[in-house]
Amino acid sequence: MIRSLWPSFLLVALAGVTAPAWAGDPIVPPSKTELPAMLSMHEAVRMLHTRGLDLMIIDAQVAAAEGDVHIAGALINPNVSVGAGPAFNYSAQDTPARPCPGCQPYAVQWGISDNGAVLDAAVGKRGLRVDVARRALAAARLGRADAERQLASQVKQAYIAVAVATQALEFSVDVDKSLMQTLELARLRYPSVINDGDLARIEVQKLEADQAVDSARADLRQARVSLALLLGVRGPVPDFDVSRDSLKFSVPGLLAATSEQELFARAVDARQDLKAAAAQVQRSNSAVELAERQRVPDVSLFAQYTQLGMGQNVGQPMNLVLGLSTNLPVFYQQGGEIMKARADRDLQALSRERTLAQIASDVSTSYAAFVAARDLLRRMDGALLERARRARDITDVQYKNGGATLMDFLDAQRTYIATNREYLQDLSGYWTAIYQLEQAIGTELQ
Repeated sequence: MIRSLWPSFLLVALAGVTAPAWAGDPIVPPSKTELPAMLSMHEAVRMLHTRGLDLMIIDAQVAAAEGDVHIAGALINPNVSVGAGPAFNYSAQDTPARPCPGCQPYAVQWGISDNGAVLDAAVGKRGLRVDVARRALAAARLGRADAERQLASQVKQAYIAVAVATQALEFSVDVDKSLMQTLELARLRYPSVINDGDLARIEVQKLEADQAVDSARADLRQARVSLALLLGVRGPVPDFDVSRDSLKFSVPGLLAATSEQELFARAVDARQDLKAAAAQVQRSNSAVELAERQRVPDVSLFAQYTQLGMGQNVGQPMNLVLGLSTNLPVFYQQGGEIMKARADRDLQALSRERTLAQIASDVSTSYAAFVAARDLLRRMDGALLERARRARDITDVQYKNGGATLMDFLDAQRTYIATNREYLQDLSGYWTAIYQLEQAIGTELQ
């Protein structure tokens, strides 16, 4: 009996020995993000790469694609079956006086099958599955790089928004202080020099300045919170500052002597989403080939051993059967899977062309925005802003000395405020256009 069962125990023991499972390094959420009191642009971008939760989520998706590669390349496990049971009406002896040598009251059976692993590799199905998974992984990694491009641009734009909001608040506070001095002077002159109407006009202007200060504080807070979210801050956002040097008007060297066509060529070479789309096209081509190869039916090789008794008196002789089994593709030949794979191939090809068209649109739109913002800011920074400030200062002195009317001063003040706000908008629009252009061509300009 022991001799007859030893192959079964051996197979069970071998089946229990499995290869160690692959496991990638776990993605651990970063510790609480602490923002410095003064945050530089470089530090903000670095924090995005090391602590940005959006990128870590994408890293987890890439890790899942890596797992798909291991799944696709895994060999099919063999199947082992072992069985034993009583043999009815078959005794170890015919009568008490006549023993039956080799007879036993039970039957033993075991079998093993490769579950189609050998021919799965031989006809190339396993290799095609691995190829599809690897191309999908390449697309996922390129998608991660593309997300990094977009998030870096968003961080830079959010950083500029904080810098502009900070400068807008400082300007609003300065205007508020100036109008407070004007109001105090007007109250000293009332009622001998100015009347109720003039005093009311100055008070309205002062209240509007107070409103502007409160609004500027709210805008700055919102800008800080938006930037902190991109940097992975999880908790109350502190009132940090950013460098105002990032607002200084300058034209990046690459944009000083280039054309829209040259920028488009750079974008085609650098944009990771276009490369990811190309990888998806390659994946879909391999998927079509795999779907067509699936028409070849799975064939399993097997070996089966049966035994009932031993020697010349066995109820069933010991025998070993070698064979193969398969499903006959009589009614269905993978037509739906092939149709679906071909449709996906067409979809990915069209998606790549759509991405190329989107790149052209991104470059044209952002370059036009850059040119317009550059010209506006040059005009504003070169003469308009200084003229508005000078006109306000001269009118202020004239008003205080009695050489200008209150209406002249308030009009110059409103023009000065409006010009400065327009300047800050132009400044924000210019740097936003720069970083959107960086995002469009996939290359840093600074």
